[in-house]
Amino acid sequence: MQVQRSAFLQAAKPLLQTLIGRLSQKYGYVSVLAADTRSKHYRVGNTGVSAGEDDLFTRRGFVLKVYDGRSYGEYSFTHLDEAAIPAIVAEVEGRIMPLAGKLPAGLSLSEYDQIPDEPAVLLKSSEYAVHPDKKGDEEILAALNAIRDEAKGRDERIIDCTVSFEFQEIHKLFLSPHRDLEQNLLWSAGSLYVMCPKEDDIVGYYDGASDLAGAEVLDALKAKLDNAVKTALELIDSQPMVPGEYECVCTPAVTGMIVHEAFGHGVEMDMFVKDRAQAKKFIGQYVASPLITMHDGAAVQRDTGSYFFDDEGVLAHDTVIIEKGILKRGISDAQSAMHLGTEPTGNGRRESFERKAYTRMTNTYFESGTDTFEDMIASVKDGFLLDNPSSGMEDPKNWGIQCMVNVAREIKDGKLTGRIFSPIVLTGYVPDLLKSITMVSKDFALEGGGMCGKGWKEWVKVSDGGPCIKARIRLG
Repeated sequence: MQVQRSAFLQAAKPLLQTLIGRLSQKYGYVSVLAADTRSKHYRVGNTGVSAGEDDLFTRRGFVLKVYDGRSYGEYSFTHLDEAAIPAIVAEVEGRIMPLAGKLPAGLSLSEYDQIPDEPAVLLKSSEYAVHPDKKGDEEILAALNAIRDEAKGRDERIIDCTVSFEFQEIHKLFLSPHRDLEQNLLWSAGSLYVMCPKEDDIVGYYDGASDLAGAEVLDALKAKLDNAVKTALELIDSQPMVPGEYECVCTPAVTGMIVHEAFGHGVEMDMFVKDRAQAKKFIGQYVASPLITMHDGAAVQRDTGSYFFDDEGVLAHDTVIIEKGILKRGISDAQSAMHLGTEPTGNGRRESFERKAYTRMTNTYFESGTDTFEDMIASVKDGFLLDNPSSGMEDPKNWGIQCMVNVAREIKDGKLTGRIFSPIVLTGYVPDLLKSITMVSKDFALEGGGMCGKGWKEWVKVSDGGPCIKARIRLG
C-alpha cells in the first residue's frame, strides 16, 4: 500500500501558491516548504510501558525562502488562511529581508546568486504492508512485550530486555513558481537491548531493525532476538581489551559507524564553506584503499534516510563520494553548493520547518566487494571480529575518529577462539584506517535505527552500513 496524501497540505496548497505569486512580484526567487509530520514511539521494559507522540517530529507548518538579488531570507509560520497572506507578505518585506542591512559591526554580508528554479513536477509515496495506526497501540505494545518476555524466559541471568518501536509519517510539499513537488513517506524502526549482570555492573547487547516501511518491521526485529540473547550472555565472561593495533574484521554495523563518523561528517560541504573539514583539501586524492567506493543518497537505498526530494526542493541523488579509493566530491545543501560553485546533491535537510537547512547525510555506505566473510576470518593471524557499535564522534578538521564498540571476538590463526572482549574504543587517523582496508565482503546491510545531530542538535534520521571490511585498527 502507498502512504496517503495529507489533507492538511492539500487544503493549504492553493493559498501557498497565492502567497508565492504575491511575493514573486518583488523577489527574484520565492519557494515554500510545507510539512505535515507525525511520529509515535513505544517502549516496554523494567521502567514501565510507554506509548505516545514524539513532539520533536510531530509538526505542521511552513517555511518561506525569498531572494532579493543579493541574499536569502527565511520566514516560518504555522497559521495560514486568506486573511493571513497580507500579514505574511508584510512580515517578509518589512522585517525579514531588511535584516541584511542591519548586521552588527564586524559582520559582512555573503552575496549569493539566484537559485535556478528549473521546472519539475513530482508526486511520490513510499509503500508499506501494515500501517502502525491500523495495528494499533495495544497490538504494538503486545508484540513488544512478547519479544521481551521471550528474551527473559531464555535464561535466568537475563535481568531485562528493553524493546522499542517508532514510526514517522512524513508529508511534504515544495512549491516555487516552476516547481511542484510532493512526497509522502513512512519509516519504522525497532530496537531491543538484552541486559545481564556482570559482577557490580550490567552488560548487554543492542540490535535493531528499520526500513522505509510500516509495522512489518516488528517481524524483522523479532528475528534479531536469538543473536542478541546469545551475545548478551557471552558478555558476562567478557574481558578488557589490551590496547594495541590489530587486524580487524568489521561487521556491516561497525562498517556503517566508520562510514558515518570517519568520513560522512567530514564531507558535509557546509563545513567546507567554514574551512572546518580536512576533506576539502583532498578532492581528487587517494584517501582510502582502492577497494573502497562510498555512496550517500536518499535515492540509492531504502531505509530511514530515504526521500524523493530534500527540504530545498532538490531531487534525491546517489552521490559517489569515494571511487576506488579516490575522494571525488562531498555532499551539499543548495546554498553551500552555490558558495562553492558546485551542484547541490540533495542533502539539504531541516530538523523541522522552523529550523535552518544544513548539509546532512542520508543513506551512507561502502559498496560490497568480492571476498567472503569466512575467507576474511581465515586471513587474520592475530586480531578481532568487531561488532555492535554503540557511539562515535569525529573531528572533520583533523580527521580523527573515536568510536565505541561493544563486542570484539578474538581471532587466532584464522579461527574464532570463543574469547570475547568488551567494551572497546576504536581510534585513529581516518585515511590511515581506510587505506589499511585489504578485504571487502560480498555481504551488505544497512541500519537506520539512530538519529544524527549537527553539533548535538538539528536531529534527522539517517542510515548507514555496507559490507564486512578487514583493516588495521587501533583498539583500546
